[in-house]
Amino acid sequence: MTSTVEILDGLNRRLTLNVNQAAIEAEVSKRLAQVARTVRIDGFRPGKAPKNLVAARYAGEIRNEVFGDALQQEFSAAIQSNNLHVAGYPQFAPAEGGGFIATFEVFPEIKLGDLAQIQVTRPMVELSDTDVDRTLDVLRKQRVQFHAVEREAKQGDRVHVDYLGKIDGVAFPGGDAKDFPVMLGEGRTLKDFEGSLTGMKAGEDKIFDVTFPDDYFAKELAGKTATFNVTVKSVHEAQMPEIDAAFAMSLGVSDGDVGRLRDEIRTNLSREAKRRVQAKIKEQVLNGLLDATPIEVPSNLVSMERSALMEKAIADLKARGMKDADIKLSESVFEPQAKRRVSLGLIMDAIVIEQKIVVGEEQVRALVDEFAQSYEDPSEVVGWYYQDAARLKEAKALVLEENIVNWLLERAQVSDETTTLEALMGNA
Repeated sequence: MTSTVEILDGLNRRLTLNVNQAAIEAEVSKRLAQVARTVRIDGFRPGKAPKNLVAARYAGEIRNEVFGDALQQEFSAAIQSNNLHVAGYPQFAPAEGGGFIATFEVFPEIKLGDLAQIQVTRPMVELSDTDVDRTLDVLRKQRVQFHAVEREAKQGDRVHVDYLGKIDGVAFPGGDAKDFPVMLGEGRTLKDFEGSLTGMKAGEDKIFDVTFPDDYFAKELAGKTATFNVTVKSVHEAQMPEIDAAFAMSLGVSDGDVGRLRDEIRTNLSREAKRRVQAKIKEQVLNGLLDATPIEVPSNLVSMERSALMEKAIADLKARGMKDADIKLSESVFEPQAKRRVSLGLIMDAIVIEQKIVVGEEQVRALVDEFAQSYEDPSEVVGWYYQDAARLKEAKALVLEENIVNWLLERAQVSDETTTLEALMGNA
């Protein structure tokens, strides 16, 4: 075979493979002869069937195999001789007058832009006792206990009610419940409904109107006014646990030392703050890298990445209990993310090759140790990683990415900005 390469638009290339028909037929005849020596056909002993009968049954299949093998071999030889780096898979089609045409994309040539134009704001966080206190309050609220009281309901109470709602005198689906719990002040129910319960005692009845918002999720109720008949069954007061030895023990501090509990919380907050800071820096660095180094992305690779992202999203939704019929996703939703991931992957691969960036085994172990610190038995987690090559490969990939980001960070414009833990966590 002989081949010629055409440069089409962008990254697209076309390779014409001219078939030596005589060589193809010779190979077909050779393989048919091999098959004829051992083939079993009814009415004939093994290897004794007439050649024309063997050819009629197997020639088509063998010819397809010979063409396929020849095309792959010629295609591989052609891209090597032309120094082409194919992205994705080629598409083969018959050419006019014989032969075949292979259409494919190549990887783009990547030339790094001005990395000094990358601007990064690095958050600087100093943990305080207030941060620890705030976390303790969250932990206390998670362990709150409710006790029935005889007084009027107020903000922070949990009220259990029976209710029946009607619109124009007619009950509507979802408009009734028995012993339904409502947390006053949390806004989980409609504001007017929740507000009407404030000040009521156990055993009291009340009738009031509630207008559903225009953007209410149940479209058939949006903008309509319902009349609710409500009976308060009970009022419960929230009581948070004291920060004492029992509380510390409930959080895993075996000796109940509250000081040790605070130290552990500070350590965990410090670890989370570090992770958030690294994530924010990484996002800025990679965004800057994309801006500084625009490239044309092979659509073939974007398509494969888009499909992979969609498959993962569907698997996640199924794991959460959604049924296939309820999952309404389109691959187009994942187009921007897929293009970004492919672009970054190509550029970062180029950096690794050009700068000879490597991953040290001690770096991988340090990362695994860091992951393990948040578990009760760190050694068990470390063993879990090192017992599986795929898990260890993921850790190595994270270290490589971190090394690339650090290399870019040394060349970027970095300014420090003091912030609070609350702001860093997105709660401020």
